Amino acid sequence: MKFKIKHAVITALNAVTITAACILTAVGNSMAKSQQYNYTADRWKNDSKEHFAQVSTFFTDDSDFDTDSLNAVRSGLIKELQNASFSMEEGKLPFADAYSSSMGTVTVKSDLTGKSDADLTAVGGDFFLFRNFELINGSFFSENDLMQDGAVIDRSLAWSLYGSYEVSGMNLYINGVKFYISGVIELPDTKPEKHCAGKLPKIYISYDGASGLSMLSNDSTNPEKNSADIADTPEITGFKDITCYETVLPDPVENFAYNAVKKQFSENYKDKCSIVKNSVRFSPSARTKAFRKISDYAIIKKSINYPYWENASRLIEFRLSFIYFFRRLLFAVPVLTLLWLAVLAIKFLKKKKPVVLRAISIFIDRRRRDIKQKFTEKQKKV
Repeated sequence: MKFKIKHAVITALNAVTITAACILTAVGNSMAKSQQYNYTADRWKNDSKEHFAQVSTFFTDDSDFDTDSLNAVRSGLIKELQNASFSMEEGKLPFADAYSSSMGTVTVKSDLTGKSDADLTAVGGDFFLFRNFELINGSFFSENDLMQDGAVIDRSLAWSLYGSYEVSGMNLYINGVKFYISGVIELPDTKPEKHCAGKLPKIYISYDGASGLSMLSNDSTNPEKNSADIADTPEITGFKDITCYETVLPDPVENFAYNAVKKQFSENYKDKCSIVKNSVRFSPSARTKAFRKISDYAIIKKSINYPYWENASRLIEFRLSFIYFFRRLLFAVPVLTLLWLAVLAIKFLKKKKPVVLRAISIFIDRRRRDIKQKFTEKQKKV
């Protein structure tokens, strides 16, 4: 009776722990997939059989990394790919990259009475490829546009300015400087992104647009203000600051892309940047290892103001570290059960060794006779 109860309990315990581990796996995968910005490599490569990896670098405010420094980094990455014998088309970057920098809070006005404060970000490269924003009206701007005065705004800002989200092509004014609305994007839809994005509406402009932006006070943002008033206000000329650089690189061997990016910043920006391996950051092995260093998420070692999409991903990393750690603990039950069964099997074989060997011998003899009989019958037919 005890034997049956013991085995029933062990079976039930294994069923529960395996089911719980599967549930945690499904929950973890769902949480990871919700942060789509970390899967740019999959969108970039399309049907290519080559392996690509995404790497992001975030800089401190005093790093002095700018658009001039960017050109040197791009050249360095190309050189690393050439050294790895990666084939490249002439005049075309063999990878995708994007860069951006927060410009803080600005006041935005419309041609009507609409007005709102907004969080402004200057962007360059393939920024919108990396973001995977849901476009609900208009289009994204790019570096190839003839005019660089387009702005992408979120639904909240569109409604504050014009009472509608179908506003592409209409004007808006950032601190008195005129831009046109290129596109409207949906608001963040996941809880981590909503939490990290805050309540301020978002607006994105090009680096060229940021360079010509007059830094007027909030009282000077009236689009009807005369040109003399604007002319007396200091301007930001040649805006170049970069606080976030992202790239998708070929990754022919493990960690090639990460090491190539790290090499570009190891000398001049070693203590002024943080490098993230987006493509593998949510893997169970990475998160389980990170659980042992979970205090790193609570202790701020570098003065980096991460953009909201990265903060949301870091929040998911923190949660997944616990989920995958406890998942590994749950798997310990079936593993220990298998070891226990293996020990029982060894003891049984030792105890029944003569019987087992005799059974094996009989089986082998029968197989030999069957094979010999089939061979004889085949020879007779010939």
